[in-house]
Amino acid sequence: MIVGIAGGGLQGLEAAYLAGKAGWEVRLLDRRPVVPAQGLAGAFVQGDAADLPTLDRAFAGVDLVLPALEDTPALENLTRWAGPAGMPLAFDLSAYAVSSSKQASNGLFRRLGLSLPRDASESGLPILVKPDGLSGSRGVQVFREEAAWRSWLVEHPAAVGWVAQEYLEGPSFSIEVLGSPDAYRALQVTDLEMDGIHDCKRVRAPSSLAAEHVQEFESLALGLADALKLRGLMDVEVILHEGRLKLLEIDARLPSQTPAAVFWSTGYNLLQALAGLFLYPDGSSPDALIPAAGRQAVVLEHLHAAGNRLEVAGEHVLARRSALRIERGFFGADEAITDYAPGKDDWVATLIVTGSDREEAWRRRGQVVEAIRRRHELAAYADPEPER
Repeated sequence: MIVGIAGGGLQGLEAAYLAGKAGWEVRLLDRRPVVPAQGLAGAFVQGDAADLPTLDRAFAGVDLVLPALEDTPALENLTRWAGPAGMPLAFDLSAYAVSSSKQASNGLFRRLGLSLPRDASESGLPILVKPDGLSGSRGVQVFREEAAWRSWLVEHPAAVGWVAQEYLEGPSFSIEVLGSPDAYRALQVTDLEMDGIHDCKRVRAPSSLAAEHVQEFESLALGLADALKLRGLMDVEVILHEGRLKLLEIDARLPSQTPAAVFWSTGYNLLQALAGLFLYPDGSSPDALIPAAGRQAVVLEHLHAAGNRLEVAGEHVLARRSALRIERGFFGADEAITDYAPGKDDWVATLIVTGSDREEAWRRRGQVVEAIRRRHELAAYADPEPER
């Protein structure tokens, strides 16, 4: 099986990682000369996915193409190219068009009568502002003081391209939905922990969310997939605020971080299941890869070491790195995705640590972090959280 991945950033890194777990060959395309996913690919082509001849050259002979980028012209071009080329493309452009706009997706939430943060015009401080078309923490700002909020409004009088909502405190959770109309499956709920700039620094599974809320979350996510007539994969994120689940965002694409955590916790490879939907549309089911073995607990988190400091950080610290690689047994972790090398004083690693339950996984994770600090004499340590 040969999979072509368009985009070598964080999504591409996730896709290449899961493809490797499936035993597939990876051909990677990105317009940048060096990208994080490059070290996990068997072949790399530098080029623009918005260029048809580049797609012909990069993906000749592959069995499936997976878009792993958030460039609308490139995604539209990939969709146009795949049909005439007879190439299975594991992507739903129409669902993505809704999920990639926070304004459009919030409109969908309201039409379905779902609970989401109130608009800034209906709430008081603090206010969270985020760009309409960007995912993750990019461009997110939180205003806690009236003067700063008013100043931002003066600078953005129409607030075109922005979404401003009440800022809610509470734990965040994620779930993936996979399938096609009339055959959706909600997968494992994962716990998300954020750094000081609201970027996800850590994923834990299985979730600490109460069973009744898990059931509610699954039902909500399945309803959203049905409303979008999704064919493929979608990620849904919520926050538990004052005992109620509030919808934050949806992304109709392969997300980063959570699929790897689900894989290590359950053995379920989302990329394999997603590929099955497009390669074998009449004979594959999202249930086909449910493992017989029971779950284990996992902690997946990102570390950045620089000088004498070790910091747990959001996944943004991986985005500008050169080719990363997989290292098993990294300082006692099950596995790491890293650019670490002996003697290097600035490196990153995504740690993956498992245990029989959440407590054991967390204990082992602490041992790994301590081993790294001792080995490299990293006196300073930080695990930042959003301001409260």
